[in-house]
Amino acid sequence: MKIGSPRELFAGEARVAMTPDSALQLQKLGYECVVEAGAGKAAGFSDDAYRAAGVTVVEGAAALYAAADVIAKVRPPETAELDRLAPGKTLISFFYPAQNKDLLEQAKDKGANVIAMDMVPRISRAQKMDALSSMANIAGYRAVIEAGNNFGRFFTGQVTAAGKVPPAKVLVIGAGVAGLAAIGTATSLGAITYAFDVRPEVAEQIESMGAEFVYLEFEAAQDGAATGGYAAPSSPEFREKQLAKFRELAPEIDIVITTALIPGRDAPKLWLADMVASMKPGSVVIDLAAERGGNCDLTVPDQKIVSDNGVTIVGYTDFPSRMAAQASTLYSTNIRHMMTDLTPGKDGKVVHNMEDDVIRGATVTFEGAVTFPPPPPKIQAIAAAKPKEKAKELTPEEKRAQEAAAFKAQTRSQVGLLVVGGLLMALVGAYAPSEFMAHFIVFVLACFIGFSVIWNVSHSLHTPLMAVTNAISGIVILGALLQVGSGNWLVVILAAISVLIATINIVGGFLVTRRMLAMFQKS
Repeated sequence: MKIGSPRELFAGEARVAMTPDSALQLQKLGYECVVEAGAGKAAGFSDDAYRAAGVTVVEGAAALYAAADVIAKVRPPETAELDRLAPGKTLISFFYPAQNKDLLEQAKDKGANVIAMDMVPRISRAQKMDALSSMANIAGYRAVIEAGNNFGRFFTGQVTAAGKVPPAKVLVIGAGVAGLAAIGTATSLGAITYAFDVRPEVAEQIESMGAEFVYLEFEAAQDGAATGGYAAPSSPEFREKQLAKFRELAPEIDIVITTALIPGRDAPKLWLADMVASMKPGSVVIDLAAERGGNCDLTVPDQKIVSDNGVTIVGYTDFPSRMAAQASTLYSTNIRHMMTDLTPGKDGKVVHNMEDDVIRGATVTFEGAVTFPPPPPKIQAIAAAKPKEKAKELTPEEKRAQEAAAFKAQTRSQVGLLVVGGLLMALVGAYAPSEFMAHFIVFVLACFIGFSVIWNVSHSLHTPLMAVTNAISGIVILGALLQVGSGNWLVVILAAISVLIATINIVGGFLVTRRMLAMFQKS
């Protein structure tokens, strides 16, 4: 079978669904690859590069659709593109079936099988095919770069001969894939980064990336995790607390990046006009949800505007396309992984297994029937946060009773150990020779004295570990010196070896300590 990639018809779209590298991998699955002339030019892939990878370059979309059994593209198909499909052909692209009912019906009437890359379930096994995450990752990174392009100052703070430059303060709203990518990029550029999300379980991820999670003082438990890894709509009470917190932060923030978007719904309004008005002149708002209306009141899709108080609001909807080479590479890899699952025999033949959770979830039309919506995911992509059980407050009487019971248990344990130890000592004293008992008493006293000496060593000049090991070595040297004058040659040799080893340990300990202390001293 042949898999082909046409040139995108959507105005300004620079991505392509097949790159020369992905074509090589598809050929290993047994497919012949076809691409429309000029399809990869905007992304930096020439027709000659495709030919060098063994791809057939054809002139015109009509020739490509006629030749290919599987068509891979980026944007949802136009009506004219669906007209070129035939029964048995497979289309793989972003499709957004909930918003494109007419396209869904047209694909069904054509008898084509359509796999929507935006419908790939968010489960562990499908991560390699998750094109939404791939594009969101690029969008989050590009959002910070776009913000820097429109922001008139450094991200990182600097102290120069010309004066002190404070670091930029960045607020990321929504910590999904795009949000986390934006957080990582902003912190790596040196900005002070804050982030907010309705899902409490992402706070740890945010803080691990060097950002500060914005907490709300909200008594009712609000768990914003929804099946599939997306945030769920918030309650009206929670939303009011959320907006109040944003109003509090707005005058301090230099750059706001909003990424809150729930599939199939209009973008929630989170950064309102009064918040923009309270921001400093020169501040920037990057709205990654502009395609669905935007999270900011003032966002205009596909445009960059400046508010009355000098705040720049960027509402571009093509952030991944603005990094076409990287976006095409990642998206074509997602397509290749999807084709790997569709080709279990690696023989160039598509096996559309509707029993497979991933394939079933992504398929929106199959053999003349609409298969959207798919069954719900069997597992959650992000586990909902389990409510923490509050510790029961004990009354004063209960606390006293608990302390008394613990004291009695400890006393019984200590008395029991003393009784058992006394009985063992009496048993040893009754049967052991007197010479043994004399040595045994010396040994016990040495243990007590050694313990007191070692654990009372001051750590002021070196580390606790070095202090303890040096103290032990000192005791070893003392004991060895007392045995050097023994009449037994074996004891003398062992004592001399003990002195040597303990001395090496002490000298080495002090040398290591000096090197460690030197690390904290100015040269």
